[in-house]
Amino acid sequence: MDLNLHASVLLQGMYKYLERCFSDFRQRGFVVGYDTRGQVTSSCSSKRLAKLTAAVLLAKGVPVYLFSKYVPTPFVPYAVRQLKAAAGVMITASHNRKEDNGYKVYWENGAQITSPHDKEILKCIEECVEPWNGSWNENLVDTSPLTRDPLEEICKIYMEDLKKICYNRELNTKTNLKFIHTSFHGVGHDYVQLAFKAFGFKPPIPVPEQKDPDPDFSTVKCPNPEEGECVLELSLRLAEKESARVVVATDPDADRLAVAERQETGRWKVFTGNELAALFGWWMFRSWKANGSREADVKNVYMLATTVSSKILKAIALKEGFHFEETLPGFKWIGSRVKDLLDNGKEVLFAFEESIGFMCGTSVLDKDGVSAAVVIAEMASYLETKNLTLAQQLTEIYEMYGYHISKTSYFLCYEPPTIKRVFEKLRNFDFPKSYPKSCGAYGILHVRDVTTGYDSSQLNKKSVLPASKNSQMITFTFQNGCVATLRTSGTEPKIKYYAEMCARPEQSDKTFLEEQLQKVIEALIENFLEPSKNGLIWR
Repeated sequence: MDLNLHASVLLQGMYKYLERCFSDFRQRGFVVGYDTRGQVTSSCSSKRLAKLTAAVLLAKGVPVYLFSKYVPTPFVPYAVRQLKAAAGVMITASHNRKEDNGYKVYWENGAQITSPHDKEILKCIEECVEPWNGSWNENLVDTSPLTRDPLEEICKIYMEDLKKICYNRELNTKTNLKFIHTSFHGVGHDYVQLAFKAFGFKPPIPVPEQKDPDPDFSTVKCPNPEEGECVLELSLRLAEKESARVVVATDPDADRLAVAERQETGRWKVFTGNELAALFGWWMFRSWKANGSREADVKNVYMLATTVSSKILKAIALKEGFHFEETLPGFKWIGSRVKDLLDNGKEVLFAFEESIGFMCGTSVLDKDGVSAAVVIAEMASYLETKNLTLAQQLTEIYEMYGYHISKTSYFLCYEPPTIKRVFEKLRNFDFPKSYPKSCGAYGILHVRDVTTGYDSSQLNKKSVLPASKNSQMITFTFQNGCVATLRTSGTEPKIKYYAEMCARPEQSDKTFLEEQLQKVIEALIENFLEPSKNGLIWR
């Protein structure tokens, strides 16, 4: 199906479902944002898809808050809550290849949709496959009195809200640290500049070749900052030229953040998502403690992470007395759970997923690269006054709460029956309905299978996380402290693995822990994935 037609049909289904859910849909309205994809080279740009999206709803008499300019993805969930809209969509394919595009759908609570809304919207789409009259009239956005532009208002209150997580503004104004920012040819430049201003910083130095929108992402082989040094080349060279120690990189829709820091050796360290989470978790809790009232109860405080992410926040929570919770992979689960906690009077400081997605504070119930960029700048500026780098502080965190050393990778597999066979074997290992007791030389303490809802660590043997039958995911907790998860990707032909050594604070031999982790991973691949036998392609 042509993507323009697909946009109209999708929104027809969404309109049908929202009309059923909200009696006041025509009063509350709907938010539409978009990134910079296809702006020049394609008639199917994100902006055009946004106009077609708006047209479907305007034709039905629904007010539409359509941003007049490209925005970061987090602006859409933020606007949904601020404007009390029924829902919203962001047209983006985030850090995917240039040919892709897609939708992110947000519910009235400002979180990405979860079940049952996703399934019900799909049913409604299937009932509305013929375009309605007016669905293709993108000019409606210019002529309808129901079109509203929320850009100025939302940008202003977002930047004001951001100051709630600014704890050292005076220090920020005086810092000698310089920061480089790359927006990866996407939406981030203007908004990161404004965020730094809100925190009292001088503007970060932009990478000139990557500052402006470019739908071809012409200076990077892939527009994903998570790929590390190979895609950060221009940023790192500029940083060396400008004597800047810290580089912040937002992905094309500015909902994720990568960070690199120049070490005393002159080499660059690109932090993993899990390492950045350790820094953010430490910083957000430290700032809460330093700036909170005496009456503030640590038992009312929460941090969250997806289950395939590092357990470092759990270790910090155990020592400091706050609560830590895990969710299924995907920020939609974090956003929904955070909203529940807030509604019950709890305070949520931070949440993350290992794929460089961070939520600092609760103004936005989704990952947000703009706020994360300026928070890491404030953290680096504070540490500078203590003669510490981000990397040195990370070591201090691990020495205080226990080393958490992780590795994530994947195998490609284009045969769905093979993927199913790999996981079914793990569920029927030595005999039917039995999970492995060991993996090579490594004993297994617990097994959790989110696909079937089983968890051997629970008295009732039922997983605390909700069962997710449409995807494969099994987690093994080893006797030596390693936790490893095998899961399928929802969007790509991959079997992913996530492994982490979770050590106690007294286990400070990092080299030994790294060796142990590598040995467990090798055993996991050899005994459970069996790439040669199953025809899996190494990353």
